[in-house]
Amino acid sequence: MTTTIKDVAARAGLSVMTVSRVLNGERHVSAEARAKVQDAIEALDFRRNTFARGLPGSRSFLICLVIPEMIPAYVAEFQHGAIESCRAKGYHLVVLPYETGADAAAGVVAGAVASLRPDGFLLLPPITDDQAVLDVLDRSETPYVRMAPLTELERASSISMDDAEAARRMTAALLDLGHGRIGFFTGPPDHAASVWRLEGYRRALQERGLAVDTRLVREGEGVFDGDETEVVALLTGPDRPSAIFAFNDEIALAVMAVAYRLGLSVPGDLSVAGFDDSELSRLSWPALTTVRQPIFAMAGAAAELVIAQAEAGTRRIEHRRLDFDLMLRDTIGAPRP
Repeated sequence: MTTTIKDVAARAGLSVMTVSRVLNGERHVSAEARAKVQDAIEALDFRRNTFARGLPGSRSFLICLVIPEMIPAYVAEFQHGAIESCRAKGYHLVVLPYETGADAAAGVVAGAVASLRPDGFLLLPPITDDQAVLDVLDRSETPYVRMAPLTELERASSISMDDAEAARRMTAALLDLGHGRIGFFTGPPDHAASVWRLEGYRRALQERGLAVDTRLVREGEGVFDGDETEVVALLTGPDRPSAIFAFNDEIALAVMAVAYRLGLSVPGDLSVAGFDDSELSRLSWPALTTVRQPIFAMAGAAAELVIAQAEAGTRRIEHRRLDFDLMLRDTIGAPRP
């Protein structure tokens, strides 16, 4: 029988996470714990044999997180949450960036399956709905968890929040302040959350008997630099909105930057709201109103779910939905008469 990191932990009388930290050479471990782990390793003749990963029934203790090279602001927090959960279970998180382009992500995933033989994958939008990526993982029978998928929910487990309801409530909060013309910036069209957040925005307007003015809805790229042109067009056009709700915090900050260059004050002349509650939103001035996604918790839940499937040797499908909060800060207010 192969000796595992759990066997070492049991022999040493320590947690799997502590043993993992010793094996990884991390500094924040006591000398006593290091000695216990070393004694257990010698007693059990424990060896991490990378060549054995390809053998039937073996595990690599690796979980892969696949991310775009143009990293959205929320990914750092997601990565942190995933790392913490992986460490607690004695696993390591491997970050796999991919270039934008047809089947680029699928190639990265296929290469990782062949060379690393990871025990599972965590998929973020937009590749959470990438058919080529899902096909690669299904053929290899590698467990994976999808974040906020839009299609084919029966294919694999997922972690999500109610993006549509969150967007509806934020739009309603702006309407309650007296804003009648609210602009909305969507995210990339292949991003599932973009669909749900636009739906929530429309739903809030319809509930108040207001028509959706398509001139106030603009398609964004989800990044600060990429959306400034559209922001300028919206803020300098006729009948500019008195408030803008953006797909994410990065677009919201781009809106604020353009507004200031145009001589508009926030929130005096223009109220601005974002989505994610990334670190950027808490560092901005004024502090950005936004929807708080429990990104850290979602990442932890995803990692725990994929590890449980890897250890059980099954791909039992489970869907979890976490709560959100509206962070009503200083960038929104009642419109000027």
